[in-house]
Amino acid sequence: MTPRTEQQPQMSVEEFEELERHAPETVRLEFIQGKVQVKGVPDGNHSEIYMWLLEQCMQLRPDLRLYPERGVKTESYRKGRARADAILVPRRSLKGHGEWSDGAGVIMAVEITSYDSDTNQRDRIDKPDGYAAAGIPVYLLIDRDDCSVVVFNQPEKGRYRHQEKLPFGARVKLPEPVDITLDTEPLKEFAD
Repeated sequence: MTPRTEQQPQMSVEEFEELERHAPETVRLEFIQGKVQVKGVPDGNHSEIYMWLLEQCMQLRPDLRLYPERGVKTESYRKGRARADAILVPRRSLKGHGEWSDGAGVIMAVEITSYDSDTNQRDRIDKPDGYAAAGIPVYLLIDRDDCSVVVFNQPEKGRYRHQEKLPFGARVKLPEPVDITLDTEPLKEFAD
């Protein structure tokens, strides 16, 4: 593993939030490890995967809500701003939240890979660290590039201590506090 180095941020969190507020609707911005990043707009298969997961969560855990495209404060001291493809939270727990929710109430962050040049760094490296630093217990990565589901859990000191990678089609157990088992067979249809 390459050691992490502290970088000077491009701007402050406040400056980023102001920039993001004025960005056109066709652009989704994130502030990860001190850098502004542009996140790709989801395609149809990306949206279908989100709906599949939403249906699973509603059936298996009706006490929870899966919100799409939610802003989350990430990284140590909440210096980052990630726009998760989805977050899983207890019902009504976003009441009174602004654009960027504290990670403390989130029990799972979800990313579905996009076919853009930054997806490897963003979804597989930067976001797991950011979500772990925010104390989010589970990070679910649905990776369309290699048709796998990766479950990260046990956040500690800005890293997830455990991860499990399974192919589309496997039964995937999401650990506590999520406590859902997903049948990922339907994801094969959306791998293209």
